[in-house]
Amino acid sequence: MSDAILQTVGLSIRFGGVEAVRHVNFTLAERELRCLIGPNGAGKSTLFKLLTGQLKPTAGRILFRGHDITGHHTHAIARRGIGIKTQVPSLFDGLTVHEHLWLSARRTHPAERTRAIADEILERIGLTAVANGAVGQLSHGLRQWVELGTVLAGNPDLILLDEPAAGMTHDEVARTAELVREINRTHALIVVEHDMQFVKMIARTVTVMHQGAVLVEDTMDRILKNATVRDVYLGKHGGS
Repeated sequence: MSDAILQTVGLSIRFGGVEAVRHVNFTLAERELRCLIGPNGAGKSTLFKLLTGQLKPTAGRILFRGHDITGHHTHAIARRGIGIKTQVPSLFDGLTVHEHLWLSARRTHPAERTRAIADEILERIGLTAVANGAVGQLSHGLRQWVELGTVLAGNPDLILLDEPAAGMTHDEVARTAELVREINRTHALIVVEHDMQFVKMIARTVTVMHQGAVLVEDTMDRILKNATVRDVYLGKHGGS
């Protein structure tokens, strides 16, 4: 696939006798948004950790824009242009929203551009009104958006989002979906999410994982009608 930003080829990792990710072949196009779903223990978070270098695969390869990044260190993968927003925000409570974005932008941009980029991201994620507020005083939903902003400020080409809607109110979930769709205009994204209502708001193509392997990839409409996917979520195909 010539326009692929990310490819995995036979990607696998084994922990003792358990193969947590099994021969995963996955391709993501430039500026594609892909949702990754599956029951607990399906291998979704482990796959993210392989893509970001937190774990080293037992077998297989990871290609980012055609470059083999298999086994590279986390910081080297981040420098190549892969950013991740984890489920639990990793923020500094004593710093302001603007300071978080400034620090993130400074890592990848010249000093004279850093403030302007931080201001642009504030506007883009709708947090200008709380720019000078300490992050420790913000609600859960706002903290999630601050971390999303810090990832954006680093200007990655590919953003991995791990359960971005977890713990949010209905209105916050809808706003997060808007943000994800807007970010997808300029960035490729892979989104792991359990909230199927949220997935329906953003998804075009969905990859379903089960017991460490890709079970099926299809459009959201077809996934919702897929009896095998329903059985997996209801437990009829055994534990995961």
